[in-house]
Amino acid sequence: MKRIIVLIVSVLLLAAPLGACGKKGDPKPPDKNSTYPQQYPKAR
Repeated sequence: MKRIIVLIVSVLLLAAPLGACGKKGDPKPPDKNSTYPQQYPKAR
């Protein structure tokens, strides 16, 4: 019984970091008054 509990806890601990991966939501466009994209000076 103890062995099964340890196995389940181990699987949960290994799977938990995978919950942080993936798409969190749709990207939001910049504001209308935004200066994006900016013109950068050329490197010499």
